Amino acid sequence: MADDSLATLGPGAGTSGPPPDQHTGAPARSAAAPARPDAAPGPGPHHHPPAPGRAVPIVMVLGLFLAALNLRPAITSLGPLMEEVRSGLGMSATVAGLLTSVPALCFAVFGVAAPRLARRFGPGAVVCAGMAAIAAGIVVRPYTGSTAGFLAATALALAGIAVSNVLLPVVIKTWYPDRVGPLTGLYSMALALGSAVAAALTVPVTSVLSGSWQAGLAVWALIAALAVLPWLTVVRGRKAERGAAAAEPAAPPALRVATSPTAWALAVYFGLQATAAYVTMGWMPQIFRDAGVPAGTAGVLLAVTMAIGVPLSFVLPRVAARMRNQGLLAVGLGLCGLVAYAGLWLAPAGGAWAWTLLMGVSNCAFPLALTMIGMRARSAEGVVRLSAFAQSVGYLISLPGPFLVATLYQHSGGWGLPLALMAGLMVPQMAVGMLAGRDRRMEDEARVRH
Repeated sequence: MADDSLATLGPGAGTSGPPPDQHTGAPARSAAAPARPDAAPGPGPHHHPPAPGRAVPIVMVLGLFLAALNLRPAITSLGPLMEEVRSGLGMSATVAGLLTSVPALCFAVFGVAAPRLARRFGPGAVVCAGMAAIAAGIVVRPYTGSTAGFLAATALALAGIAVSNVLLPVVIKTWYPDRVGPLTGLYSMALALGSAVAAALTVPVTSVLSGSWQAGLAVWALIAALAVLPWLTVVRGRKAERGAAAAEPAAPPALRVATSPTAWALAVYFGLQATAAYVTMGWMPQIFRDAGVPAGTAGVLLAVTMAIGVPLSFVLPRVAARMRNQGLLAVGLGLCGLVAYAGLWLAPAGGAWAWTLLMGVSNCAFPLALTMIGMRARSAEGVVRLSAFAQSVGYLISLPGPFLVATLYQHSGGWGLPLALMAGLMVPQMAVGMLAGRDRRMEDEARVRH
């Protein structure tokens, strides 16, 4: 879901060489050079390579897999049970819309703090604490008995997700620079798997647990608690890591990213695609349920939407990197979204599987956005600055969307106006995607502070 803001930070990130790849967390290829796993920056003066032996790599692989598996269930498990949550807590549709906006807010706020936390405590310790926060937030929120408590516990879980979002790719790149490709692939697949499994199984699991929506949401804390164990082992074995990773690179202090039109195009594109993604995760099951689709099937439909991104997230960035202009890809994904929203309005139940597939393709604007971020700057320092700007501003732009959708739904009594809004937002998304996809570099546009 996610969202790998500032994933390039780490030893060597500020050195010369190819900018980091924003959709994988690996060192990126330039426009002319192919990506190579061995192209990762070398160890910095404080880098501590992995301890020799078989046990540590096995623990790390398990830790990475389990951590990535926990980065989306707190979000995607909620959509299929939103109706039960609203009824159980007396929550209005407007407040439920606020709930679907919380992930973007937490990712924007807590994700920015991750590099500083990692410098102080080490990235492994912060990820371990993040897993503990996810487990605590998920298990507590259904039993708070109030909307305010539910929101607060959700924010705790999302804070853990936010810092882990940022630091897991850093851990891969810094500790295992010669295994960036395989470990990043494992990380990406586990993240998508966690999204899809939570969406598909939350309703069946709830039925098994006597139909209690509280238990159906809280059960996902078990996986997060399990993820703490390998990270405890890693942290104990890496006390010397403090200060080794997530050191923020020294970007040119005079460069004003906010003066670059390309940076703003990327930020708006990122924000609009995030709006669509969070509306999909938060409300798509409810749209189907209101059309008469059973709750279990609605959860499976959301899971399929998430799962489509698994293969496409590997293929799309590679296709985009071979193109000088990615604008046509942005338009193609936007058209898929337009057709999906029209179908959800005209025949939500009759064409449910078709709209689900199209929405899954449209939501692949996320890896496209990250790919373009990596291609729109010349240096590693520029990519980090551009990534921080585009994703922070983008997440802020996405905040009102789910809330506005919920408000329109509550006051109109149907999904016509909300779907019209989302279809309308696809038009500017395609327009700024065309601008962001042009073969430009942020450093050539940004002003220098005198």
